Amino acid sequence: MNNFTVADHNHNLKYNIAHEFFWGFGAAFHTLYAVVPLFLKQLNAPNYVIVSTAGIFSIAVAFPTLFSAAIGRNIINIKESVIKVHCIILIVAFAMGFTFSALDSKIVNEAWGIYIIYFVLYAISIGIIVPIWADFLNKSTLRSERGKFFGIGFAFNSLGSFFGGIALKYLLLYDIEFPKNFGIGFFILFLSLLIATILFLPFKIKSLNKSKHNQTLDQFFHEIVFIIKKHKNFQRYLISRIFFSANLPGLGLYAIYCQDKFKFDLSEAGIFTIITVITSGASSFVSGKIGDYYGHKKSMLIAYLGHLIAAIIAIYAWNMFGVYAMFIAIGVGQGAFMPSAMNFIYNFSSNSDAKKYMALIDTTLAPFIFAYIILIGWLISLSAYLLSIKVLIASLAISVVILILLVKNPENEKVI
Repeated sequence: MNNFTVADHNHNLKYNIAHEFFWGFGAAFHTLYAVVPLFLKQLNAPNYVIVSTAGIFSIAVAFPTLFSAAIGRNIINIKESVIKVHCIILIVAFAMGFTFSALDSKIVNEAWGIYIIYFVLYAISIGIIVPIWADFLNKSTLRSERGKFFGIGFAFNSLGSFFGGIALKYLLLYDIEFPKNFGIGFFILFLSLLIATILFLPFKIKSLNKSKHNQTLDQFFHEIVFIIKKHKNFQRYLISRIFFSANLPGLGLYAIYCQDKFKFDLSEAGIFTIITVITSGASSFVSGKIGDYYGHKKSMLIAYLGHLIAAIIAIYAWNMFGVYAMFIAIGVGQGAFMPSAMNFIYNFSSNSDAKKYMALIDTTLAPFIFAYIILIGWLISLSAYLLSIKVLIASLAISVVILILLVKNPENEKVI
């Protein structure tokens, strides 16, 4: 392909919609904000482990991203590479399904450690995938249409999760012994991710730059250091993301805090998933449009405010309607985040090597996420649930202020 046209972009959009739908359907059986914490609670995992899962997930995702970006710096066949790295997560998802479908119910109380190992491997798999996937989408989309591309794609991801949430609710209500019911869900996750991966095959890719020379590792890390030192707006964005990462321990904390408060049934995880993905889908679509027309800083602000409002509602939830409102806010935040974050990365990198910026963000945030995990875990060990949520609210409020006052729209700044 010498020229990548609008027709090629729209061709990829159709297959990306299908890819995101199946990914979303499967992911409904393994959500960080509902399934994972409630599953661990049923496995009798300690509370400090449960509320740390979203943070652990992000750290594990961040761990291999810089390595993946470095190894993939000279990739020629990006489509083949993105399919190969997705095979890693397929193996992990299959192992999760097999283990918890075959697990003897007599050893359930000791099984949370087994699941945590799979959980970390699952997150590491995503960390390997993300830089390659970001580069793949960079080479299969038009810059002017990316907001709509990601907005529609993640909206269909949410639609898939909506149907997955319905299936999850009926699976958990059905008379299947725990943890075999969750094991079946993990098998569904595996099959859905398999279909989603196969759907990469028809994608059309932009032609390679024939004059491009292979980059050495020294050159790669020299560019990394240059970005860190010289890209001031990117630095300010990273600072806002550091405080925004407080939402991650919150995802596990809110569900557990509200279940202790209202004693709702485990099957509510399906309802929470349905509520979250509906609002997430709508938020993805709207934020993608807003980003294309008014700048992705405004769409990112929707994500920040969604998580801040969710934390506030968690404290003042008056009954189950308050809990549902909390998950609506989480959905708004999650839906707006990915289209905005992806476009921030592509605009910061100016169509050069998006993998570097993706890896830099994840790697930089990891120690701060770990610090939030330690702090919130310590507060939880003291049964200071309300104080821990207030700490998260303060951090999220700071992230909003920094984004509004200090971060410029990356599409408007002069590229370094």
